[in-house]
Amino acid sequence: MNVQMAYLIGMITGNGEIRRGNSLTTISVSIPHKNQRTFNDRDVRIYVKASLADIRGILEPLVGASLQHTQSDSETLIYFEKPNEDYLIREINRLFTGFVSHENMRINDYFYNTNRNEIVSFLRGFADVTGYIRESNYAFVKPFHRVYLEIPHNWFLVVDICNLLKKVDIPVHTIDWAHPNMRDGNLVKYRQGFHNFWKKEHQIKIYANEFIPIGFGIIHKEQALDAFSSELISHFTSRNKDPKKTTHKFYWESTRSSGKEAKPIHPGENDSFIPEQIRGKHFDSWKEIAFELGYKL
Repeated sequence: MNVQMAYLIGMITGNGEIRRGNSLTTISVSIPHKNQRTFNDRDVRIYVKASLADIRGILEPLVGASLQHTQSDSETLIYFEKPNEDYLIREINRLFTGFVSHENMRINDYFYNTNRNEIVSFLRGFADVTGYIRESNYAFVKPFHRVYLEIPHNWFLVVDICNLLKKVDIPVHTIDWAHPNMRDGNLVKYRQGFHNFWKKEHQIKIYANEFIPIGFGIIHKEQALDAFSSELISHFTSRNKDPKKTTHKFYWESTRSSGKEAKPIHPGENDSFIPEQIRGKHFDSWKEIAFELGYKL
């Protein structure tokens, strides 16, 4: 393993697919264009296309072939093909143990036991295809900017990523679970007839300054991270305060009560969309779900 391979595996885990044919395997990764414009009002497609040169510089020596790409308004798709018996393909299949889609992939145990550089490279690859930092992604008030890592459907991958971030001492601020108690906690949408409103992507939220050690390989995302993390840090330093005292805290290190009232029971708590491990259980906090699924001290 090396940092280039770790980056590729991170990208595949985040938003990739492995398609095996009779003689060739195609590895594809989607880089979504969540918004059409960047934080400084530039065309996202141009920035992603410009970033491909750096991505090619990382991956093509590893792949031993040219990366192909297609681009639409909604995504940039990069892909390559190699023989089924090629060493790289066999190694990718070994690391994913039979999983072929980001919707059900898990992180191989290797990454929890390797060096920091490989973990960071994996997380950067993952963030390049799942991460967003926008002006609206703040907590409480505007200077408290955050990175969002968005994961559709794959509950246990959320926990895997959180635990991998913990390995490099990066705390998660909150997780917005696609759970009825979290996304429709007061049954507002349910009573309006939108019974499946809560079935969205999971969102891991991390303070921008905490995410700096990971960063992005996509140019406009890295520029936004630099701008918004600087704004957050300046908010504290201008008041002679250390931002880390607020942002560098794992949820189990906080004893402060939320003070919120218990949520009502939601009929969706028994939905088959929810993993069997927590199906039928009621939760008043995102932390309770995280603990049950394995993100904890």
